[in-house]
Amino acid sequence: MAAGLVLIGMGPGGIGGMTRDAISAAKNADFRRYEAYTALWSQSDLEILENEIGEIQKVMRPEVEDPVELLSLAKTHCVALLVVGDPLQATTHVDLQLQAIESGVECTVIHGVAITGLVTGAAGLSNYRFGRQTTLTYPYGGWVATSPLEVIAVNRIQGLHTLALLDLDPTGEGVGGQKPMQPKDAADAMTRMALKLSENLDDLPEDSNFDLLKREACSKIIKDFSELMVVLCSDMGTPEQSIVYLSIEDLAHAENGRLHCIIIPSEPSDVELSALSRWSKK
Repeated sequence: MAAGLVLIGMGPGGIGGMTRDAISAAKNADFRRYEAYTALWSQSDLEILENEIGEIQKVMRPEVEDPVELLSLAKTHCVALLVVGDPLQATTHVDLQLQAIESGVECTVIHGVAITGLVTGAAGLSNYRFGRQTTLTYPYGGWVATSPLEVIAVNRIQGLHTLALLDLDPTGEGVGGQKPMQPKDAADAMTRMALKLSENLDDLPEDSNFDLLKREACSKIIKDFSELMVVLCSDMGTPEQSIVYLSIEDLAHAENGRLHCIIIPSEPSDVELSALSRWSKK
């Protein structure tokens, strides 16, 4: 393969979820880098992939956001950057693509299955009814961000479902030591957000129609928080895949897996409700 950077989508997990083009491009690259901070494969799956395509070196946030070494290497060699899911799902990788172009490095993309497209149909909810997605973060240094719950609230009042990705990095630095957020962590994070949002509700602005809608939405989700239902999606696209429809209270006691995300539905349609009932916690 010619010199340049190839962004390769690995899919959700396991070599079986990669396309033939993705495996071929990775195998034929001179150097392979695995981006290990926006999402993760299991170590066993990585070892299987490495046996198939050759040696893989892990890179973290600094090497991708400030890609001096990556782009320097790609000027004279073919460098494959392996990214879980789709390689352009995160703006970090779009920025890398733009930096490559500015540096005169040819950059090609081989797409993969992304979690954002996988979970909606798997859960049985209409893809057309999803609003803005968000990420539930760890409380870095004790700081609790309420913005994820505000996104959920605004979506719900407009009749839209929300996909919430779960944080992988308790430090927020993206340099290693990932600890994927588990269901208990997610329930705790959302409970803390609701408490803080209730304390700060009167401080929300009222300068526009959207501000008023947001205040109403936040007030409603705080009032209804204990009755909130969520869809816990675990290890999607792998043999360990699991989907459970349960209350926010039960989320705190749900079984742990490797990687999770949750969907917070708005009022489901009859078809959606029937689909969700398949996953109801017994």
